Amino acid sequence: QVQLVESGGGLVQAGGSLRLSCVASGRTFSRYGMGWFRQAPGKERESVALINWTGSTSYADSVKGRITVSRDNAKNTVYLQMNSLKPEDTAVYYCAVPRIPGQLVGVNPAGYDYWGQGIQVTVSS
Repeated sequence: QVQLVESGGGLVQAGGSLRLSCVASGRTFSRYGMGWFRQAPGKERESVALINWTGSTSYADSVKGRITVSRDNAKNTVYLQMNSLKPEDTAVYYCAVPRIPGQLVGVNPAGYDYWGQGIQVTVSS
């Protein structure tokens, strides 16, 4: 059973930083791409960042230069370092992983099969 558990969210002032973690269990994830998504109230879920099993990364234009995704395969963990946070970054953040290893992941949520429960990030102005 694949399980993803996010942690590290909370309330922060604009300009502050948070680091989200996503711990995966149920299999070895070194050959899986993983994605971070977010969903604000009344909005669709959107891709924030992704990291492929090759280590390549991609970011949404709205977060480039402020957010960094990384992974520690030994710990089955993916991180999302968020700096210079803005009120518009407020959302529930999710990590996700596809069912099939060795494929490149993309920004479409439909390409992911397993999701964490989500964690709230609130940025106050």
